[in-house]
Amino acid sequence: METWLIELAKGIGRLFLNPLLYWSIILAVLVGVKRINSERKIFGLKVFDIFSEWKGTWTISLVSGVLISVLLLGVGMVFSYETILLLSVVVVSFSLTIRFTMLSASYTIGTTYLILLFIPFFLDNQSFANASLFSTTNFTGLTILLGLFLLIEAILMVRTKRNETFPHLKIGQRGKWIGQHHLKRASIIPFFVLIPSGMITSFAPFWPYFSIGGETYSILLVPFLLGFDHVVKGSLPQPAGKRIARSIATLGVIVLLLSIGSIFVTWISLIAVIIAILGREYISYRHRVSDKEKSPYFHMNNKGLKVLSIIPGTPADRLDILVGETIIKVNGKKINDVNAFYQALQASGASFKLELLDDSDEVRLLQSALYQGEHHELGIIFSNSQYPKELFHADSLN
Repeated sequence: METWLIELAKGIGRLFLNPLLYWSIILAVLVGVKRINSERKIFGLKVFDIFSEWKGTWTISLVSGVLISVLLLGVGMVFSYETILLLSVVVVSFSLTIRFTMLSASYTIGTTYLILLFIPFFLDNQSFANASLFSTTNFTGLTILLGLFLLIEAILMVRTKRNETFPHLKIGQRGKWIGQHHLKRASIIPFFVLIPSGMITSFAPFWPYFSIGGETYSILLVPFLLGFDHVVKGSLPQPAGKRIARSIATLGVIVLLLSIGSIFVTWISLIAVIIAILGREYISYRHRVSDKEKSPYFHMNNKGLKVLSIIPGTPADRLDILVGETIIKVNGKKINDVNAFYQALQASGASFKLELLDDSDEVRLLQSALYQGEHHELGIIFSNSQYPKELFHADSLN
């Protein structure tokens, strides 16, 4: 037990030697700043805080990391330090665009697998690096990790709440402004793995089950960066996310079953990786095609004003106004453009009453007072480019 605790402490310390940890922090800031600049340019104000892409992911991240660690350490799954370092380099490379599109485990772990598969042929024909550098690779272990992280990706996506996706505006085919959303999240999943050499020795005949040579082992805490980014304009982002998540979960189960099969037939792991990469790309392609065929969901209509987004911490957030609902009246006055909404709201005094259409086109009423210090325009973002900038107070441009 003492040996395990010492190695555990060393493994946590080695976390700070991984460049992916520091890049993840930098990436979180860069993505947030880039989005906020875009929000200010389009809407005239910041909609979400700088780290909102990571909000609500930490519980899933820690629980998933613990479960994966227990599984990997319990069966004795050993990875070389070179494999972990290469995986980190691949993840950093795929996120240099300051986007989360390529941060699915299908792409990052899948690409790492393929590089490890072919790099020995390259090393055998050169004299600059040690030819045996990547000679020991746990391919089965990589595919098991791939399947597990696909399931975690699906969980992160399906748990994204309705008002937590990121709005954007674009010009539609008819030259009118339409709204769309980025279904976007990222998270760091920390998990422990075994690496060769250390003070830990085998404690059972079967352990370690996935060894790559050596008789002693140590523990390494690995930060794995996982993310996704899908554009949704033809429907509400939350139902679209659930549909994508179901497909990703199905893909994860298939990959996981194939990876278990590769314990007995090694080359099945290659099939699992190919299916993971092509399957994830097909899921994204199918969503893009399906979404493109639909009419824009967030657009101006004769019924009223479609809610594109809600600024957190504002009266609209407090009243549980939902993205996708339509405001048809303010204090009994019918509205169908943004200017009419603001004028009716400013004329309402210290209180206001709203009539909205929900997803079933049924009317629901909301009434509240405007408290001192709250956002003077309720904090609602509409799918319209003509925002009267003179209505924004200096303290609301934060």
